[in-house]
Amino acid sequence: MSTVDDVSRPSRVAGPDEAISVEELQLAARNHGIPLEALRYDVTPAGLHYLLIHYDIPDVDPAAHTLTVDGAVDRPLTLDLAALRQRPRVTHRVTLECAGNGRALLHPRPVSQPWLVEAVGNAEWTGTPLAPLLREAGLATDAVDVVFTGVDHGVERGVEQDYQRALPVADALREEVLLAYEMNGAPLLPQHGAPLRLIVPGWYGMAHVKWLRNIRVSTTPFDGYQNAVAYRLRRDADDPGTPVTRIEPRALVRPPGFPDFMSRTRVLRPGPCTVDGRAWSGHAPVVAVEVTVDGGVSWGPAELDEPTGGPWAWRRWRYDWNAVPGRWTLGARATDASGRSQPVEQPWNRGGFANNLVQRVEVVVPAE
Repeated sequence: MSTVDDVSRPSRVAGPDEAISVEELQLAARNHGIPLEALRYDVTPAGLHYLLIHYDIPDVDPAAHTLTVDGAVDRPLTLDLAALRQRPRVTHRVTLECAGNGRALLHPRPVSQPWLVEAVGNAEWTGTPLAPLLREAGLATDAVDVVFTGVDHGVERGVEQDYQRALPVADALREEVLLAYEMNGAPLLPQHGAPLRLIVPGWYGMAHVKWLRNIRVSTTPFDGYQNAVAYRLRRDADDPGTPVTRIEPRALVRPPGFPDFMSRTRVLRPGPCTVDGRAWSGHAPVVAVEVTVDGGVSWGPAELDEPTGGPWAWRRWRYDWNAVPGRWTLGARATDASGRSQPVEQPWNRGGFANNLVQRVEVVVPAE
């Protein structure tokens, strides 16, 4: 007799020189990253924003959808979308990045969604703050975690589940955490969590639960799969690991020139040019970006634009470069106000999480 285990296998690491599998290609076709030329936009258009869907896009009727708040609270609540829209309305510009961004660049490669560096976007999210709703419900004095459950349902590594993630109470009560129903001034698209999703500025994307239907306050630490098993930094299968939480600092180069169709190697005319891109961190504001054109042999300071989107949005940087004929490898590294920066060589972890290794952009400047 067939069981769930027959279709949902344990996590693993690719063997030496193992190619991307059909299963990984299937994931890559469902989920997409931002085209790097779209780094030119301060606000990422919804259709260009990175996307990761764990299971299926659920069929949710916005008119009938409700959000419940229960568990260790004095006054359980049930609200429909109309009631949520009547509550105080705020908009935050927030950079979201998948925790697995950069996974496919690790050696050996963790077998999963094969992200390179494009799993990011910067959007405007509109909704109502979560904290007043929790205070209205009345948190128990011994509350520990707040658990968020989405409508999406599936099986992962043998565990059948609704997608669930938890935040410690202190993080859930941050004033900037949103119950969002709009993206870039329009109702959420189905793939982005319509009709309601969680936005947790500064945290990797796994925390921003989509198709949100329930918020449960717990007096014990949440031990569901997505908290206790997935999204942990571990060296091997037996390592309990540490949880993935806030976004590590990263800078991306907007590739200059024009690309070869297959390799994406850039072709750039000789002469002065401005190399630019975006930088962000979930720990503290970005305070410096350095740029290399020779693969990390030397670095020069970039100029940072004034912040325009608030504390949780990416920041534009620029670097003047006189491109002379040859082959060049461009990259950028960000440093935030907490002193965190990007590594040139990335420490390995089994899930391929929080890989903020410096990007490499190959550029050919032909002789005229």
